[in-house]
Amino acid sequence: MTAVITEGDVLLDISDGIADLRMNRPEAANGMSAASLRALYDALMTCHREPGLRALVLAGNGKHFSAGGDVRDFAAKGEQLPDYLREVTSWLQVCVSALIRLPAPVIARVHGFAAGGGGFGLVCAADFVLAADTARFKSAAVQVGMAPDAGTSVTLTRLVGLKQAMRLLLANPTLTAAEARELGIVTEVVPESELDTRVQELALALANSAPKALAATKRLLWDGVGRSVEEALPDEARTVAELSGSADAREGLAAVIERRTPVFTGR
Repeated sequence: MTAVITEGDVLLDISDGIADLRMNRPEAANGMSAASLRALYDALMTCHREPGLRALVLAGNGKHFSAGGDVRDFAAKGEQLPDYLREVTSWLQVCVSALIRLPAPVIARVHGFAAGGGGFGLVCAADFVLAADTARFKSAAVQVGMAPDAGTSVTLTRLVGLKQAMRLLLANPTLTAAEARELGIVTEVVPESELDTRVQELALALANSAPKALAATKRLLWDGVGRSVEEALPDEARTVAELSGSADAREGLAAVIERRTPVFTGR
């Protein structure tokens, strides 16, 4: 295993094309501060610069994925809080963009609470969400006199629809993992004792798939969030044509004809 970031608010290991990125503030339930978000962004940029990256697993150390903003850190700013939150939300925004624009698929491994922009928002920006059956989800922004951030005013609406997004962001219910799965926020719910195994299985499956095809499909889906079908059609056609000239596409077709498992190289 290649250790990339071994200490601080965020830890990062990359091995065999799979990145393990962990928020590392367990004493604060992985609550977000300007410093921790800056560290998260730096780690994500390291992943963007890794040419062989095939999948990224985003998790949190300790009892929770992330409880959102670090409320103690926020309260300590007093009258300077508005200026400080401008910095915090700016870092959160670029982190969300980095997750969405990362060519490799992002798997959120969720246990404990995923709340606020740091938790719930990052979950909504992930490509896959694997949750322990004991996990809980909540926006919580309005409850502390703030508005949702991390793009959830857009991503959550696309995931669950306008009326459900209104309920989740205005009434702030705490969702069980099963409820979040039923709404479309969570991809899969597994027993907590099996969470790591299932996350690794999915990461390995993605790592063995065709990386260019995965990256292109991910981009098309995220870009499609803000445009019509008619706007997406030319981009889809252009992307398919470009991919068809790749070695992976030729290998995929040959494997189907020969009834074998394809071996993708990313070329």
